[in-house]
Amino acid sequence: MDKDRIEGAAHQAKGAVKEVAGKVVGDKKLEAEGAAEKAAGKVQNAVGGVKDTLREATKP
Repeated sequence: MDKDRIEGAAHQAKGAVKEVAGKVVGDKKLEAEGAAEKAAGKVQNAVGGVKDTLREATKP
């Protein structure tokens, strides 16, 4: 498993917590930051998935 997948999953979780916290306290800025971090985590996770796929495809 690529480190980008692990870090991406962590960013997704952290972003989800921020997003929910922002909704609960009514802080639109925190909510938006959480949504952005969650989206960035999804992208990073996808990049890690591509790296894993390429690594598996090039194994002898």
